[in-house]
Amino acid sequence: MEASKNFFFSVLLLTSLTISQAQELCSAPDTVNVHENNTVGHLVETIAVLDGVVPSLTNAADVPFIVEGNRLLANAVLDYEKIKSYALMVTCRRPPAQEYELVIVVRVLNVNDNPPVFDMKTYQIPTEELLALGTAVGQFPAKDADEGTRLYYTLTSASDYFRLASPENPQLLIQNILDYDKVQTVQMVLQAQDTPLSGSDAEVSFTATATIQVNVVDVDNRPPWFLPCIKHVVAGVVVCQNTGYTGSVDLNQMQAEALTLKPGPLHAIDGDTGINEAIVYSFLSGNEEGLFDINPNTGEVRMLRAIDVLGTISLTVLAAQTPSSSQFATTSLTLTVRVKSLHKPKLQRAEYQGVISSAGAMATDPTNKDEPLQIVALDEDYASVGGINPHIVYRVIGSGDFSIINGYLFMTKDLPEATLSLQVEAEDASNGENSIASLSVEVKSEKVPIPPSGFEAGDMAALGATLGVLLFACVVIIGVLVCRLQKGKADWRKIHEASVFRSSLGQGFGGEKQGVQYTNEAFQHDDDSDGGAGFGAPYATASEEGPAVAAANSAIESSVRALGTLLGDDNVSQTSSDKEREVKPILTKERRQEEGYKAVWFKEDIDPDAKEEVVIIPDSREDDSEDDDCGDDDRPAKAPKVGFADTDLDSGLGVKMEDPEEGSEGDDVLNVEL
Repeated sequence: MEASKNFFFSVLLLTSLTISQAQELCSAPDTVNVHENNTVGHLVETIAVLDGVVPSLTNAADVPFIVEGNRLLANAVLDYEKIKSYALMVTCRRPPAQEYELVIVVRVLNVNDNPPVFDMKTYQIPTEELLALGTAVGQFPAKDADEGTRLYYTLTSASDYFRLASPENPQLLIQNILDYDKVQTVQMVLQAQDTPLSGSDAEVSFTATATIQVNVVDVDNRPPWFLPCIKHVVAGVVVCQNTGYTGSVDLNQMQAEALTLKPGPLHAIDGDTGINEAIVYSFLSGNEEGLFDINPNTGEVRMLRAIDVLGTISLTVLAAQTPSSSQFATTSLTLTVRVKSLHKPKLQRAEYQGVISSAGAMATDPTNKDEPLQIVALDEDYASVGGINPHIVYRVIGSGDFSIINGYLFMTKDLPEATLSLQVEAEDASNGENSIASLSVEVKSEKVPIPPSGFEAGDMAALGATLGVLLFACVVIIGVLVCRLQKGKADWRKIHEASVFRSSLGQGFGGEKQGVQYTNEAFQHDDDSDGGAGFGAPYATASEEGPAVAAANSAIESSVRALGTLLGDDNVSQTSSDKEREVKPILTKERRQEEGYKAVWFKEDIDPDAKEEVVIIPDSREDDSEDDDCGDDDRPAKAPKVGFADTDLDSGLGVKMEDPEEGSEGDDVLNVEL
């Protein structure tokens, strides 16, 4: 038993000694790194060995490595994407019996050696029109086999309609509204890059591209459009304007075929051309009598019966989409009922010749003594009115620089001298029948003589003499007019003074007296006929004034107003004001019999024997001397001046009117106005 124990301890000691010696045979790191894409024979690691120790790979058949001497080498190109690490079993031996095993883990390091890859080379993306800005239409990421690689994206082709969400997010967003009528397809190139877009040129970078084609899908947002039409954009919406259709039918004639319309056959299309729904036609109004029929599918219009009344028929046509009947449009159809044409209009000449000089000028006819060139077409259907068809219109074919107005040819703009070969057409606008003739127009420029630019000394002298004579004549005429005006003002002053005097007789100089009654009943029935010529009988009480008195007073007021305008005398306004007051001048019972005297009294309690009086004396004003400037020796004698002595009319004093000299025109003027 004791012997067995000793043997066991001996073996154990020998084993421990062997292991300790084996550990000293070789050594190497537990883990080593190597980049992928290496070259064959690349040194992976150097194994440290003792003298006489030979290392070797136990699993050499399973790994791409070899050991040469004490060097661990790569025996193949490593690929990180295939195998990321290897475990190598290295045995170190030293004869005769020493042996040791190492385990070395080789880790393959990743290298950027793969480009990004898109799932598809071309992406087809349908997208509806009119989507809101910022709407995402798709996301297009790429893949990279290099583990952990971040990709960056750009749109390499310019696009106004789309943008990317960010450089690292390949989501495609709408940048501008898509309109199917403007764009149906948008094509872009998307690029993916495995390095930052702002990286250095020395950095290895791989890229990939893909084509994105966005196909715009039309949506049903427009009604039908009658063709032809003119497109307008109103608030961003396209509107197609059709002006309607016209045609004609013959009176009392049934037409079996479809009507011919202008500007073309009645036709409508879906405004959303990308959808292009079917159109159904019908009459909306105007066909209440059932005269016409319209094909719901083609829009052809046919007659159902003859029309027996001349005139115009207006129809409204409805075009609706199917099945979207809420989308519809209307247009007008105007048909003219006419008498059937049996003859075409005919131009009176096969060839017309004209000569014209400038824009706006009328062409002349060189074959007819240079009379205005007249182009006339006659229609035998209108023989009863001389063949004149009111529906014929004329036009020049081959040039837009001429116009025919009422059969006469005009040039609308200046042209260089030349002879133009054109055609003239006469067309019946009611049925389209026409007649064409050749037209030769010779353009000639008129040369207008230019007058000399200067004048001679004799011409200027003659002109100056003529102007001098005219100026002298004007001065003479003005002088005569001034003299006449001054004379007229003098006569009007006399009339004005007399009128003022007459008015003052009624109220006195002190103004209207309150409570004083001016009456003279004893003289009211005086039948003296002599009193009708001056201050006599016409002055009765206010209640007994007759038409003649009212007419005289009106004439005086008119004279006073005229005097105010002519003379600017402030007394005129005073006289007019005085006239408004109630005045009742009455003559006294007794009269003074002396020649040239008439007594006018203003109170009943008067003194017939009073000698004071108001005297009319000859006018001797200094301003009347202005009349002398005219040099008219045959002028009439001055009218008497009305003056007032130191009297008080309210005290019952009289007025004396002295007769002027015989033959005085002033007396006549004064008497007439008064």
